[in-house]
Amino acid sequence: MSVSFVIDPLDFVQNAGIHHGKIPVDALVRLHDFLFDKEGELIYQISGQFDKHEKPGLRLEIKGKIHLSCQRCLGKLPHTIDLQTFLVLVKTEAELDQADEDEAVDAILATPDMDVVSLIEDEIILSLPISSCHTEGECSIQELESIKNNLTNKQSAHPFAALLALKKTN
Repeated sequence: MSVSFVIDPLDFVQNAGIHHGKIPVDALVRLHDFLFDKEGELIYQISGQFDKHEKPGLRLEIKGKIHLSCQRCLGKLPHTIDLQTFLVLVKTEAELDQADEDEAVDAILATPDMDVVSLIEDEIILSLPISSCHTEGECSIQELESIKNNLTNKQSAHPFAALLALKKTN
């Protein structure tokens, strides 16, 4: 499933554009690697406006729920997305480099055919935790440790059993 919404960001700001909608999580392909499943949808709103220094920018709000994969047990980990950001639009790579030096400013290059859905996906990926895990006691890691211990005990009792079975079949 492909979802796309393309704007000319500088024109969008000049016209004080506002757009909102819903995106199925299934449509955010680059996000899939972080997810347990592809259920749900995200609600977004993007508006073009000038900041306090009269620089053009995009105000982006994204809300919804996704299911990440727990890094310990690989189980379903509910995650709430509630993002609000303002992205200053710059016209050249040099301006982007200069804006990157200021950590208080988030800037993006204003390309005439900006895909809003890709921008939303970028912002979601950047907001995700580095290592997503259940809180202490909620993770099913204890069950996994038990299974791992049982397998280790069986394997250590007969380390060459698999080789013996192969030798007998040939």
